Amino acid sequence: MIYIVILSILCLILLFWLVNLKNQIRSISRQLEKRLYDGSLNSIYISLFDSDAVRLAEDINRCFEKDSDTKRALELEERNFRNTIANISHDLRTPLTSIKGYMQLLGATQLSELQQKRIDVINRHVNELGVLIERFFEYSCLLSDDSKLAPESFCLTDEVTECLADAVPQFEEKGIAVNFNQLGHINIVADREKTIRIIQNLVRNCIQHSAGDINVSVEEFGEFVRITFSNPVKNFDEIDINRVFDRFYTCDKGSRNSAGLGLSIVKILTEQMGGRTFARLDGNIIHISVEIRMTINL
Repeated sequence: MIYIVILSILCLILLFWLVNLKNQIRSISRQLEKRLYDGSLNSIYISLFDSDAVRLAEDINRCFEKDSDTKRALELEERNFRNTIANISHDLRTPLTSIKGYMQLLGATQLSELQQKRIDVINRHVNELGVLIERFFEYSCLLSDDSKLAPESFCLTDEVTECLADAVPQFEEKGIAVNFNQLGHINIVADREKTIRIIQNLVRNCIQHSAGDINVSVEEFGEFVRITFSNPVKNFDEIDINRVFDRFYTCDKGSRNSAGLGLSIVKILTEQMGGRTFARLDGNIIHISVEIRMTINL
């Protein structure tokens, strides 16, 4: 009889320990979920006096600490990178401005036909360099931009039309025709300046990389409006479609005036307004799409 009592007591102790262990596992799961979804940085706490469970919690906390250290190091590296980009862009602007000034003085003097041709070539390269520097400067400013959005109501299709019209000389220079599929006037409430910069960068991307005529469309998709630029490209089999929005990625290695920042800038601006970016490749046709909310959420 006494053995039955002892066995019963042991079973009750074991049951109590198992229930407590299960509750602690649930507690650890809730704490991990809170860190994952709520951004909590608290360490995992466990009250069970079990060496293995305590060791598990300690190992998890050490992993969290290491992850936090790695994250802080990456954030510091990214901040240093942004500062470097901004400083380089600023430092290059001053000598470039001087070069342009002296080139203008040379252009105003009496030059032979050969000298004038050489001056024109230099001016073209100086202007290309200026565009690259401005792109770097714009990118660095965007990365450190913590200003609030300035939503206003405007017609998106009108802005797309105006940006395309401004680029007509460049399109004509490259012999590119633009087909704009405009399905009526679409009004949105968004940051107008950022939206225009998105469209301008999409236009510039087409001018730089298109190997033929361009198709542009603006369509409504639920709470979003989608802007799509489609154009043929050379060496389409060499394009990594999953990286086209990555900074410094360019499939045109021989281009002198592309730093691979245009679509990266598009992605940053779009995400700042709660939007999304997509890219797909159909044969030699690349489709770059941007989805902007019809009304941005502040």
